[in-house]
Amino acid sequence: MPELFWNEWRRPGPTPAQRRRDIGITLLVALCAFEITVLVNSVGAFTHGRAPDLREQVAWVVALALPLVVRRRYPLAVMLVVSVLFIGAQWRQVGDNLAPSAILFLAIFTVGAWEQNRVVARWARIGVIIAMFLWLGFGLVRFLIGPEVPFENAAGPMDPVLASVLYGLEFNVFFFIFAYVIGDMAWTAARRNAQLEFQAEELRRSQEQNTRGAIAAERMRIARDLHDVVAHHVSVMGIQAGAARRVLDSDPALARDALQSVEHTARTAISELRGLLGVLRADAEQDLKSAPGLDDLPELLESARAAGLEVSHGVYGAPRDVSSAVALSAYRVVQEALTNVVKHAEAQHVDVRMRFLDSALEVEIADDGRGRGATGAGFGLVGMRERVAVHGGSLEAGPRRDAGYLVRASLPTEERA
Repeated sequence: MPELFWNEWRRPGPTPAQRRRDIGITLLVALCAFEITVLVNSVGAFTHGRAPDLREQVAWVVALALPLVVRRRYPLAVMLVVSVLFIGAQWRQVGDNLAPSAILFLAIFTVGAWEQNRVVARWARIGVIIAMFLWLGFGLVRFLIGPEVPFENAAGPMDPVLASVLYGLEFNVFFFIFAYVIGDMAWTAARRNAQLEFQAEELRRSQEQNTRGAIAAERMRIARDLHDVVAHHVSVMGIQAGAARRVLDSDPALARDALQSVEHTARTAISELRGLLGVLRADAEQDLKSAPGLDDLPELLESARAAGLEVSHGVYGAPRDVSSAVALSAYRVVQEALTNVVKHAEAQHVDVRMRFLDSALEVEIADDGRGRGATGAGFGLVGMRERVAVHGGSLEAGPRRDAGYLVRASLPTEERA
């Protein structure tokens, strides 16, 4: 999305879990404020030198803490209420100033982090900070025109009164700027997380679209590979049927043989077409003679050796003829697996095995590489699964127990009625 959209982004409201967390935070703050008030009164170290009754002090700090329950739902209102209560508590000169200051800090921070209207959030915080400095200025004036306070242990080079005023001003400047900046940082972090989540969702959708596109493209490639195979069978059927028609009266035995050939070819074609249901193809681009098969595997293995791999090749079982479609799919599986080994596996040795089972042709490619999982990360595995699924076969692909990666494809070879 454009940057303008994210500049106008609004943070979603708090979740139920965050609301419950606010209740817990409020209880914790209230307990801490109560404890600090009791401790200060027990020691007698009052911030303003004197303080009202302990019960009134506790009432003030509890009243300050209670609005925090809804601080994320109504951040602006909470900050205004806490600000008024903070000034009221200081006017009454409660014994402790630490807990009220922490509550005010949290209220200002929450407006920066959660207020939806960013203009209101900015100027409301600035207004509260100005009001607090006016209140601070009023307190300093009252301090300066009041009775002189003895600074018995003063030993620095500055005048004690001036040092006290500067300390109060600098502390409050740091306090309010820190609350303001941290709130804005929390808002920015929330917006950045929303951007990352949006981008992750977009990436996921894009990957799904790419996967669907890869599957569609692979199916089109399968259709092109098998088109000429099926066309070959149909051509043979047409020739044999024509021959049978011409000799049907003069040579019934020859006609019968021709019709048996048509029947056998039709069954083979139907078996191969079954895997192509739903696949549409407009034209043929390959010649049957150019489609690779099992006889082309040695050349494929030599190309892998030229890439620096040690390749072992074994054939098990009694070799027999398989359909061109099955041979082509077996070749493509071996080709893709070797390509992935060269590109991703960091392997030194790969073992290619071919097993002629009673009703299936099985090819197995195992390497000793360290790039575990890289083979299955792209669209190559998707293509292999599609090719094997055309014939009703199965594919296994995954890391080996010790090291390396294993790809095993089983392609049925028995004729399906």
